[in-house]
Amino acid sequence: MGLGPVMLDVLGTRLTPEDEARLRHPRVGGVILFARNYESPSQLCELTAAIRAVRTPPLLIAVDHEGGRVQRFREGFTRIPPMRELGILWDEQPQRARHLARQTGYVLAAELRACGVDFSFTPVLDVDYGQSSVIGDRAFHSEPQAIAELAHELLLGLKQGGMHSVGKHFPGHGYVRADSHLAIPVDERAFVDIELCDLIPFQQMVDYGLSAVMPAHVIYPKVDSRPAGFSPVWLQQILRGQMGFEGVIFSDDLSMEGATVAGGIVERAHAALAAGCDMVLVCNKPDSADALLAGLEYEMPAASKARLAQMRGRPHPEDLAHLHEHPVFLKALAEVNLIGKRNGELPLA
Repeated sequence: MGLGPVMLDVLGTRLTPEDEARLRHPRVGGVILFARNYESPSQLCELTAAIRAVRTPPLLIAVDHEGGRVQRFREGFTRIPPMRELGILWDEQPQRARHLARQTGYVLAAELRACGVDFSFTPVLDVDYGQSSVIGDRAFHSEPQAIAELAHELLLGLKQGGMHSVGKHFPGHGYVRADSHLAIPVDERAFVDIELCDLIPFQQMVDYGLSAVMPAHVIYPKVDSRPAGFSPVWLQQILRGQMGFEGVIFSDDLSMEGATVAGGIVERAHAALAAGCDMVLVCNKPDSADALLAGLEYEMPAASKARLAQMRGRPHPEDLAHLHEHPVFLKALAEVNLIGKRNGELPLA
């Protein structure tokens, strides 16, 4: 059985029989974990091992673990700073900021890989316009070039730690005030305005080898009447055609308010997949997940299957305890722990 096009969540810190039944469904291809699924590193390792044991080939395992207020696993993990801290440092010492962005990516990825998580939905590539509460300090900076350079270094750190990268929220969620978890945001700008600012980090990251992209549940009516995650214009014509992106496209959570314009959960999934998504996410609503698995009729393209297979994390030789004793990791950890502190200089070796 290969990977299906749906990524689901699970109920708690151990798999229940209901979880296992869902994960065995041929339409499922991945699991996204949340804070409720975490107690400790050892428990997380047991959970990810149990998820991998459900299917052959194993399901992909992902998490939103960006740092700052979006970090699902905390006790026993390094506290990753919000990406804005790197942007603040960039304004004063860009070389140091780039170095620390790479170290941050390495620490983030190495810890997750040591516990069996394949990838995190990071980095955030949105431009900080200073008006989006849902983005806020998750964004690196207000300048597209700073975002691109810091995100590139984070990507290199993630790769060093054995993990792929997922840029979000294409083509940019930073300009609108509304939170797509709770509303249907509308960005009235012309395409040229988006292209000359918000698309710059995405384009450069595509050129740097970005593994995957997650589109925004935002409508850009000057470009298309549909939210970007349901728009063939944004995903096929612009992202794949104009920008040359060849990696995975993950939908944002189809349970969010910003996705409701596409209809019920089955209609949302069909719309996202038809628009160009390779995998769709349904989170925090088991009834919706069951309805989707019962109603989704979709023949997954070979290209999508091949792209998703590439998202597996590189095998990690150490558990978290041994990782935390490794000299390379300890050096990176010491530097990451000082991000945001204004005293002292760090080596740039």
